[in-house]
Amino acid sequence: MALDYTVIGQRIKQARLAKNLTQEDLAEKIDISVAFLSRVERGNSHINLKRLNQLCRLLDVSEGYILNGASSNSENYLVKEFSELLKSCSPENQRLIYNIAKVIADSEKEEEI
Repeated sequence: MALDYTVIGQRIKQARLAKNLTQEDLAEKIDISVAFLSRVERGNSHINLKRLNQLCRLLDVSEGYILNGASSNSENYLVKEFSELLKSCSPENQRLIYNIAKVIADSEKEEEI
């Protein structure tokens, strides 16, 4: 799965604006230039994982959301990823994964009782 840096940049910008931060404010907080942050937000430059982690902490968003739009706050944020993963597995491994997931789900139900 290739990363779309334009979309990643848009998500960073949206999260920054939601926090009412200017590019200058955010760039200063993580010690990067405004020009670099601007290029990242436009998708013209790639951000390394260290800086991404810093951005996400400051903006109160997950790396998963920035990278692929998945919000860990959503109940079904892994449905697409899980579906793609299962498609790549053999039928035998799909059954094994299902059985493991069922055991985990059943044990959670028992804990609730």
